Amino acid sequence: MNKSSFFIIGQHAVIEALRNPKRKVLRVFLTEESKKNIHRKSPKKNLLNDVKVYFKTKKELDKYSTKENLLHQGYVAEIEHLEVSNLKDFIKDETNINLVCLDGVTDPRNIGSLIRSAAAFKIDGIIIKERNFPSESKLMYKAASGAIEYINIFQVSNINSTLKNLKDKNFWVYGFDGNGDKNFTDIEWKGNNILLFGSEGSGMHQHTLKYADFLVKIDINSKIESLNISNSAAIVFHHLSYIKKSVD
Repeated sequence: MNKSSFFIIGQHAVIEALRNPKRKVLRVFLTEESKKNIHRKSPKKNLLNDVKVYFKTKKELDKYSTKENLLHQGYVAEIEHLEVSNLKDFIKDETNINLVCLDGVTDPRNIGSLIRSAAAFKIDGIIIKERNFPSESKLMYKAASGAIEYINIFQVSNINSTLKNLKDKNFWVYGFDGNGDKNFTDIEWKGNNILLFGSEGSGMHQHTLKYADFLVKIDINSKIESLNISNSAAIVFHHLSYIKKSVD
């Protein structure tokens, strides 16, 4: 397991990392105001216990975000990677699972936004190719707004073999494509499901597409060609969350 450390920035990313007992936070760099805000947000528990805290001006913190052109909001933290979630172990004892699989999606902002939506609507986890996951990206952590602390990220070496193994374990694979045969809202969404999304530019790879049991689409205005992948995913996640609540 990679225990190297890296920096994240932004209020929500830093505060949620501090709240996560599984996350090792080595150092935080704060302004006086951001420290006060942390105590306001967590009055019953001092999130800064056992963490090295350094006070800086906003200008001094700018060096951590200038390259990515991001707003640090007075919050910077040095953290270690979480333990990598094991997909095989996770599905062993779970039923009625909804997992997202990203095929060729590499943009850190899109991945971060998708993580945020998936956590918000209680998707069970995200499958992504290990080399496509920007595990130390400030952009991704900022876009995820702390949600990365609350969802399983399953990094795999091969998407196609992973889909094959999941199909063998009675998962249905739904590929989202603008030319899909059905609207995704017409699906019953029972049992164990994989929501397969391709990149915005080229969609799913042809050799991955063949593992989809069904091709489904999001019904949108015909004058609009497509939606951003994170927006598309959020629509789907909300619908599945609504269905799950209705059944429960």
